[in-house]
Amino acid sequence: MESKSLNRRKFLKTGAVASAGVAASALAAPAVLAQSPRVLKMQTSWTSSDIFQDMAKQLADRIDAMSGGRLKIDLLPSGAVVKSFQVQDAVNDGVLDASHTVPAYWYGKNKAASLFGTGPVYGWDGAQMLSWINYGGGHELYTELVQKILGLNLVGWFCMPMPEQPLGWFKQRITSAAQMKGLKYRTVGLATDVMQAMGLSVTQLPGGEIVPALERGVIEAFEYNNPTSDSRFGAQDVSKVYMLGSFHQAAETFEVIFNKDVYDGLEPDLQAIVKHAVEAANTANFGIAMDNYSKDLQKLMTKDGVKVYRTPDDVLEAQLKAWDEVIGKLSGDAFFKKVLDSQKAWAERVCFYMLTNQAGYKMAYDHYWPGKLSF
Repeated sequence: MESKSLNRRKFLKTGAVASAGVAASALAAPAVLAQSPRVLKMQTSWTSSDIFQDMAKQLADRIDAMSGGRLKIDLLPSGAVVKSFQVQDAVNDGVLDASHTVPAYWYGKNKAASLFGTGPVYGWDGAQMLSWINYGGGHELYTELVQKILGLNLVGWFCMPMPEQPLGWFKQRITSAAQMKGLKYRTVGLATDVMQAMGLSVTQLPGGEIVPALERGVIEAFEYNNPTSDSRFGAQDVSKVYMLGSFHQAAETFEVIFNKDVYDGLEPDLQAIVKHAVEAANTANFGIAMDNYSKDLQKLMTKDGVKVYRTPDDVLEAQLKAWDEVIGKLSGDAFFKKVLDSQKAWAERVCFYMLTNQAGYKMAYDHYWPGKLSF
């Protein structure tokens, strides 16, 4: 009996040690993985000083944190590997694993690309456009364009409903659409076609090339995106008139793309983390935008001597007419019209709700700060 009892205790002890070893190995596995993370090279279309680069880092940080360090993003600014407008080709070819960019930068391949970032107004803003992409069939149409029509080896998602973009920077205040005719102007995407329809001479340039082009006389006026990005590349040093409000790019979001083979090679949970991190970046991006855009607009006005004006209705009405002309010409393309019809059906319903339900925010602001708004 004693021998059997000793053997039993020996077995239990040995089993406990073995079990502990298995448990320790299981617990150690994540640590090993964390020490050898999968690293993906992502280049943006933004300079290192642009707040858009900060927003891309918010996405990269979330992928790192949500994956427990198993998936890391080596985030690079524009020009580190390729130029701003070349990132899509680089991701498709496997030169980069991923990119943080906007569809307007590759609309030269198919003008429908700009409908996913800088399309017609419809009465919607970036939030309603992003809701169409995620819930109104927009993402499926985007995938059809990228993978089937263009044959690119990419997957992509969208984030950050951008505020309406300013008309831009000018040498003198714009009071009418006629005043803009003949101006050498910088913009991108379908806004190029719209401004050309209004009589402007348009050049497409990435953000980092705008000020040098203005100094050389290649352009006379320009828009980029927002008070923070604009001031960081020195717009206030070359122009002192800032026109806010415009229909040329009333709704835009970032496009986050991955090489499809790279993405398909990730474990299922890491694939989910990538997609959900893009969604999570929405809140972070919009929050940092509101904080910085508002502060930098005040700085431009109070410290940099910039005169800020609202774009007159005459210009906005001319832009709407120009949009009608542009989409009328491009709707002969079956896919372009397919996307346009999907957007309009969504906007008619969703914007009816939004515009019918929204109270007069300007009235409320005037109630607390009477006379501060000049329009």
